[in-house]
Amino acid sequence: MATRTDALTRREQILKEAARLFAERGFHGVGVDEIGAAVGISGPGLYRHFAGKDAMLAELLVGISESLLTGAKRRLAEADGGGGVTPEAVLDSLIEGHIDFALDDRPLITLHDRELDRLRDADRKLVRQLQRQYVELWVGVVRRLYPDLAEPTARSAVHSVFGLLNSTPHLTRPGSLPDRAGTAELLHRMARGAFAAAGA
Repeated sequence: MATRTDALTRREQILKEAARLFAERGFHGVGVDEIGAAVGISGPGLYRHFAGKDAMLAELLVGISESLLTGAKRRLAEADGGGGVTPEAVLDSLIEGHIDFALDDRPLITLHDRELDRLRDADRKLVRQLQRQYVELWVGVVRRLYPDLAEPTARSAVHSVFGLLNSTPHLTRPGSLPDRAGTAELLHRMARGAFAAAGA
């Protein structure tokens, strides 16, 4: 049976390795030849797929923002289509989706934190626009569950929960986290606890 890794296209392989290398050593600390070597092609061969490192960085950061927003919209659509789904279940679904990102795409979190300002203005604005839409989608769900929660407070709570969930790349010492399932469960409980505290 094919795994997710087996199914990656060459372009996706390049992006995955670029994200890992950029996160480990910084954008300027990695050369095109090194990215090519990581996927088994020559550095110049990368230019058949990308115009350069700047294009890779833009696709990585715009791409993950698009992916998070698309995934959240899909989860909401699925909830809206399955009558009787509670706001609590919808929030749980959103949290689960973001936890999957936080645990499976840690290099992208590091990359966003360190390198967002290196994007061209247009790409950086697009990332920010996508992120605002993602936040507002969460704010709407949180306020359905906690209707007395003022919008600014709900927005602050959402940003705080993102900060919590996106902290996983900083917990890299051996034994600093339980296994994936245990970590996901812990993060979920903490996120729900944060929203419950805000809504109390």
